[in-house]
Amino acid sequence: MKILLVSDVESKALWDYWQPGRSGSPDLIISCGDLKASYLEFLVTMEGRRVLYVPGNHDTSYEKHPPEGCDCIDDQLININGVRILGLGGSMRYNPGSNQYTEDEMNSRIRRLRYKLWRAKGVDLVITHAPVKDCGDATDLCHMGFECFKDLIDKYHPKYLCHGHVHINYGHDVPRLREYHGTTIINAYERYMIEI
Repeated sequence: MKILLVSDVESKALWDYWQPGRSGSPDLIISCGDLKASYLEFLVTMEGRRVLYVPGNHDTSYEKHPPEGCDCIDDQLININGVRILGLGGSMRYNPGSNQYTEDEMNSRIRRLRYKLWRAKGVDLVITHAPVKDCGDATDLCHMGFECFKDLIDKYHPKYLCHGHVHINYGHDVPRLREYHGTTIINAYERYMIEI
């Protein structure tokens, strides 16, 4: 299954200059957060593919106007064509805004999913907004990753963990791909295609 990951900034190639096939003809589109609802609505309409998403820390408008025709997978484990996908949106808490969590709060969210993970016999693809601690995150509180994501990887060994939040254009040393204990960590900034 080909999956188009999108996050943080609307791709001009996919939106402003959209043409059939330019996206690489994915089977599924997944947003790792911080994208306009209208952009996700455009993708689901023009690409004719299912769009899944988790909210980013800037997606407060989703509370009043969620992206129409798209499916929120935040705090859910779903199975699509045999691929088990887990969604955990939001970032580290850095102000009183929504879609922000302390380390303990994020860890509690993961614990609440343990039974579903056990029943599904694990997970193949973890979709987050925030990165994994020390695996492509930044040092400021806003862009710091979650340590509990390491525990999630160590326990369930997903093939991929895909996140956004840390923009690749922040600096030349922001990596697109990393490896952590056998899991490929992907920064989905703008767009990136995977096959699983």
